[in-house]
Amino acid sequence: MRKIGMVLGLLVCAVMAQAGEYAYLVFTNTSGSTTALTVSNLSAKISGSTLVVTNDDGTVNFTLTDLAAMQFSVDGNLSAIDNVLDADQPVRVYSISGTSFGTFDNLVHAVQQLGAGSYVVSNGKNSQTIVVQ
Repeated sequence: MRKIGMVLGLLVCAVMAQAGEYAYLVFTNTSGSTTALTVSNLSAKISGSTLVVTNDDGTVNFTLTDLAAMQFSVDGNLSAIDNVLDADQPVRVYSISGTSFGTFDNLVHAVQQLGAGSYVVSNGKNSQTIVVQ
């Protein structure tokens, strides 16, 4: 668990450094629901098995095992940031070396079924790389 926390902590730091023009960081849990937080004075830390995220609006706690993804957004909606893959369309998942893991109903369902690792996810002509922890 400590190793996962360290990796997620480094990922959070890298993600925070890349906020740029985005106004929100959107967290998706394993059930598919999302929470959008403004990046104004955003900070994050790991406390035990919880990701504690604080901004100008307050503090939100996320259980690490329940987090599926976090992505930047212009307007707080996933559609604004996920312009590569349509979140409601079936996706094909491959290993980085090209081995197929099959087709899933959508990206959230794929993440729920995959083990930890890096994957290439595609639907139609578009693809992106994801990391599952």
